[in-house]
Parts: sequence; C-alpha cells; structure tokens
Amino acid sequence: MNNNLTASVPGALVNKKRKHFIGMPAPVGYVAGVGRGATGFTTRSDIGPAREAGDVSDERHPHQPRKKATGPNGEERDEVEDEEEEDLNDANYDEFEGYGGSLFSKDPYDKDDEEADAVYNLIDERQDEKRREYREKKLKKLIEDYRKERPKIQQEFSDLKRQLAVISDDDWANIPEVGDVRNRKQRNPRAEKYTPVPDSILSRYAYGDTTTTLDKRQMFGGLNTPFPGNATSFSGMQTVGPNVPGWMSGISTNSSTDLDLRKIGQARNQIMDMKLNQASNYYVSDSVSGQTVVDPKGYLTDLQSMIPSYGGDINDIKKARLLLKSVRETNPNHPPAWIASARLEEVVGKLQVARNIIMNGCEVCHQSEDIWLEAARLHPPETARAIIAQAARHLPQSVRVWMRAAELESDSKLKKKVLRKGLEHIPTSVRLWKTAVELEEPEDARILLSRAVECCPTSVDLWLALAKLETYENARKVLNRARENVPTDRLIWITAAKLEEANGNVSMVEKIIMRAVTSLRANLVEINRDQWLKDALEAEKGGKILTCQAIVKAVLAIGIEEEDRKSTWIEDAETFAAQNAFACVRAVFAYALNVLPTKKSVWLAAAHFERKHGTKESLEALLQDAVNNCPKAEILWLMYAKSKWLSNDVQGSRNILARAFQANPNSEDIWLAAVKLESENSEYERARLLLKKARDTAPTARIWMKSAKLEWCLNELDEALDLIKQGVEMYPESEKLWMMVGQLYASKGDVESARKAYAEGVICSSASVTDFAHLLFV
Repeated sequence: MNNNLTASVPGALVNKKRKHFIGMPAPVGYVAGVGRGATGFTTRSDIGPAREAGDVSDERHPHQPRKKATGPNGEERDEVEDEEEEDLNDANYDEFEGYGGSLFSKDPYDKDDEEADAVYNLIDERQDEKRREYREKKLKKLIEDYRKERPKIQQEFSDLKRQLAVISDDDWANIPEVGDVRNRKQRNPRAEKYTPVPDSILSRYAYGDTTTTLDKRQMFGGLNTPFPGNATSFSGMQTVGPNVPGWMSGISTNSSTDLDLRKIGQARNQIMDMKLNQASNYYVSDSVSGQTVVDPKGYLTDLQSMIPSYGGDINDIKKARLLLKSVRETNPNHPPAWIASARLEEVVGKLQVARNIIMNGCEVCHQSEDIWLEAARLHPPETARAIIAQAARHLPQSVRVWMRAAELESDSKLKKKVLRKGLEHIPTSVRLWKTAVELEEPEDARILLSRAVECCPTSVDLWLALAKLETYENARKVLNRARENVPTDRLIWITAAKLEEANGNVSMVEKIIMRAVTSLRANLVEINRDQWLKDALEAEKGGKILTCQAIVKAVLAIGIEEEDRKSTWIEDAETFAAQNAFACVRAVFAYALNVLPTKKSVWLAAAHFERKHGTKESLEALLQDAVNNCPKAEILWLMYAKSKWLSNDVQGSRNILARAFQANPNSEDIWLAAVKLESENSEYERARLLLKKARDTAPTARIWMKSAKLEWCLNELDEALDLIKQGVEMYPESEKLWMMVGQLYASKGDVESARKAYAEGVICSSASVTDFAHLLFV
C-alpha cells in the first residue's frame, strides 16, 4: 500500500527538495535554457546511430521523399518533391525587376551556367577589392571608437588588477565575502549528520570478523571453533553468502590497513632532494672536473638582465600583437609588419618568439634586406653569420648585407675576404671600397684605390684618398684625372691648392682657387659662400694658411649686396674669431679693408682684434695704415699713440700726436691726450705749454678745467683759481667749473666765498642738483 501511495502522490510532497516538474513531459514549444540565453545544439545521441538503406525510419525524424536532380557538374542529386511554391505576394514584387527570386531555379544547371556564375563572381570580387582597404579602415575605426566608448570590463579593471600584486596576505584575508545567495550550497556546505548503524548490519558483518589471538581450546584442544554454527575462521577463504549464521566462508586477511603518512612524506622529501641534487649537478657543475661554472656574484645580475624592460599596459601589448598579426596575415609580403612584430616581442622580453617570427618573415620576404638584417641583429653572432650568408645568396647586390657580414667577422683577414667577395658582386659600391681600403696597409691601400677609382670614377673621396697616398707628381696627375671625371666638385680644387702649398709652390695657391671658382661657374655649379668659408676654416685647422686666405678672398663678396658688405664682413670676422680661426679673421679684415679703406668702423674692428689676439707689431702696422687712410679719425690716432706709449716709446707717441695735431688742429681729445702723456711722464712744463696753446687755439670748458686741475695738482691754488674764474667767465653754464671754484675756495679755507660760488653756480647753471648738495654741505 505504501508503494501505491508513493506512486500516486507527486514527488514534491514525498521529498520537499525534489522539484514538482521532475519526470513530467515538457510543454509544447519548450526549449531548454532559452530563458537564460542559452543556445541549443544537436549531438550524435539526438540523431541516433547510422542507419542502413533497409532500416525502418524513426518516427521522431521523418524525412521527405526525394527525387533525383542534375547538379552543376552533371551528377545526380536529391531534391524534396514538395518544392516550395513561388511567393507571388505583392510585397515580393518590384516595378522594375518583377518578382524576387530566381526565374530559372527549376532549370538544369549546365556548364554555361557555371561559367556565367564564375564570371559574375570574378566581377564581384573585383568590385569588392576596389573598396576593401577603405572598408577595412572604416571598420577598424568603428571598432576602435566602439572600444573607446564601451571598453571591456577586463580593460577597465586591468590597471586595478595589476595592483593586486602588492596586496599582503592579511589584506587578502580581510576581504569580505560576497553577499548574494548564488552558489550558497557550494560556499556554505551543510554539516555532516551522523546516524547510528542498525543492529541488523552489525550482526550481518559479525560473522566475518577476525581475531588476533587464538582460544586456548583451539590452541590445545583441537579444531574447535570459537563461533557457533558452521562458520570457519581459517585465514583464507571467506565468501559472503546469505545472511544466515553458519554459512560464511572465504578468504580473509588479517593484515592491518593503517598507513603511516609521516613516513610516506619523509620518503617523498628524500626523493625530491635526490632529484634536485642531480639537476643542480647537471646544470651547475662541470661533468669532467666537477667544478662549478656559475658565478654566484653575477647570477643575480644575469637574472636582472633577463627581466623584460617594458613597463606599459599589458592590454596595449595584446592589442598591438593582434593588430600586427592581422597585418602579417592580410599582407604577408610586407616586411615592416614582420619587423614590428619581432621588435614588439623583443621589448616584452620574449626573445625566442621574436626570433621565430623574424625567421618566418625571412622565408616569406626573402628579397627584403631589412628583414634579414633584423634577423641577424636578434640572433647571436654564430647564428647571425649563417643568416647573413643566406641573405647574401638571396640578395647578392645588397651593400648593407655585405657590410653586416663583414661586421660580424672578428678577424681582420676574414673581414677582408668578405669585403672582396662583396666587391666581386658589387664593384661599383663606394662604401665597400672605403671599408676595404681602411683595413689595408698604405701600399696595399694605394693599389686597391687604383682599382677603386676605375670602378667608381665619380667618387671624389676615392680620388682624394688616392692622391694622399701618391707622391707629389703622381698626386697632381691623380687630381687632374679627378677634375676630368668630376668637374663639378670643389674639394678636388681645394685639395690641389693644399698640395701646392704643402710642397712650397706658394704662387699657385691663389691661382688654383680662382680657377676653381671660374670653372665651377662655367659648369653651372652654384657657389655656396657658407660652404666655402667652412672649407677655409678646415684649411686653417689643417695648417694651410695660404689656402684659407685664398678661399676667403675668392668667395667673401659672393652673394652680398653693396650696402650690406660692411656689416656682413664684420659679422663673418666675429664668427671666425669665436671659433679661434684667427687666420680667417685676418683674411676677412684684409679683404674688407682693401675694398672699404675709408671705413673707420672696419679699421677699429680690425684694431681691436689685433690688440686682443695679435702682437704689438701687427697692431701698430695696422694702425699706421689706419691713420694714413682715415686721418680725421681721432680715435685711431689716440690708439696709435697709446700703443707707442704702452711700449715705453714716449717720443714715438709724441710724434704721432704731433701728426695728429696737423690732421686735427682743433681736436680737444688730441690736445688732452698730449697733456696726459706729458703729465704721466712728469713733464709739467710741457703740459702747461700744451694747455696754454690749447686755450688759445681750441678753448673749451674741458680745456680750462684740465688747466686749473693741473695747477691744483701742483699746489698752485691761486693760479688754479685764476684759471677757473676765467673759464667761468667764458662758460658760465658749466656746473663743473662752478664746483671747482667752490672747492678751491674751500681748500683755501674761505668758506663764505665757497658758499657764494655755489649759490652763484646754482643760479647760472640750470637745475644743478650737485651744486645744491655742496651748498648744503658748506
């Protein structure tokens, strides 16, 4: 009855944890998991096993009867007999094209149809190729914009997840649990419940129990068993039968089933230690001598060098990796894509991945020298040599490949061998010739250069290098041949001028430079003034002063307007002086003074330069020419006289000032300079005579003041007072004269007269703040 009741009552009432719909048929149209967004799929168990032709079909999978039809290639194919009728609805009708769908869908598919479809497919592909690049760029931009507006959750939290690496164990332990109820059973398992074992089970297995000791009767009294019934306790055969006492027999072992876990753990640790010791001996010690080959101090340094140096966002790396992979797949013959991919992996520390990528690129783009060179860079020298050798076989005309092959060789003989092999394939490479010449001795280099100029007749560097190694006569011949082959290069002419100067043929230097300018203009070569001036600077640094001066003289006026000549040339001289090119500076001034002999500013600039960087003789020679060309320039006379005076040539200084008086008879500065010269040399009478003559010929307030000051210094106060009063009468507006009047009265102790002099000076000389100060002081 209980069974009938259980069958009639729903399972949910018998067991509350059992869902009420379990075991019930599914409603019509039910799809499992569709409510939570799952997608259904079909497996082999749903379809069933394969059936033969004579098998009865399953009612669950009815199939429609099919008929044979002809396929595109003439083969027979099945078609459903009940073809879908055409949709003749008005919604499927177009005014121009009629009803939608194929008009010939029921007709046989022959070779003409196949050929027509192929033509149409080619046209479609052609049309699609035209805008594929634009469409891909547009799609890529849309994806990037979409990812910027709606980034993935893992992208939003990637920077925060990176910070989890620094969280301590305590912080991890203090993270609160999730507060929802999902997976509660898994997170909070129920406590185990212990139920007493029924007596029936205990009595059932009691007959199969064993004992570790024998009964005394069994030990001494024969074969009596300590158990009732027919149960035997032989250590052996025990086969469990019905649960009736006396029917149990079989094999029973009395060995203990307890395991010593502590000993198992110790044994496992010992095995692990043995393996680690073997591994350390294999990797660290030498197999022959047993000595260690690892530097303990440098071990951490080596580990530090293995750490990737990239510190950016890992998402950026992933994006770049995917993007470059897409580029490689869409355009595998594009070498920069392979190079960029390899460098990306190199930056993030995956050197082996980078090497694999670049080698795959070499296989695909074996005609690109960049990808071969990048592969050689990423590999160690031994492997790089093999890679470059393979590159040379694919690209025998690549100069960079041969240069890289020579760089990888450490022995000079091998370098020469590689370069000569490269010259066999590329005899017109100037770079290979230069590198090969640099490795040779002078005599061998001269022979090599003789062949080089034949293969590369337009290389100026090779011609010049050959000229340097030849003798004077042969060098002239080489330079003449070089001018014939390269008539538009200035360096050949400049080298020829330097050659003549070095061999003492001074008269030819300027001629060669002038002929160079004329020849280059005839060959329609633009004369770059700045470049030629740089060549002059280089010539001076090389010790070729005449060549430097000839170049400056030849090109200094080229491209300069007449009104800008003076300022430009002075600026050129200052530029050369800043570079310590004093010969160039003198050449500039020499040319400028020759063209502009009456410009006082040019003479002054040249004189200041000679006074700072030249000798006394060069300065006086320059000033002699300056006063001859500019006799009205008082400052030039004064500089000339001062130079003589500083060299203790007082008489020469007097002669110069005497000539200056003749050229400038009314010059106050020259008169005062002459007075100062005599005063400094204690010739006071001559100074008084000069001042008296100056007061008669060129009277000025300054002359009267200097006259009174001289008498004051000689302690002739009365004479000084008379002179200063005469000066005040002639120049009453000069406040300095009134000040000296007051000071002289004060020196004599006549304070009242000094006060009156200051007061009168304030009245006569307008707005004299100094006089006011002296007046208040008195």
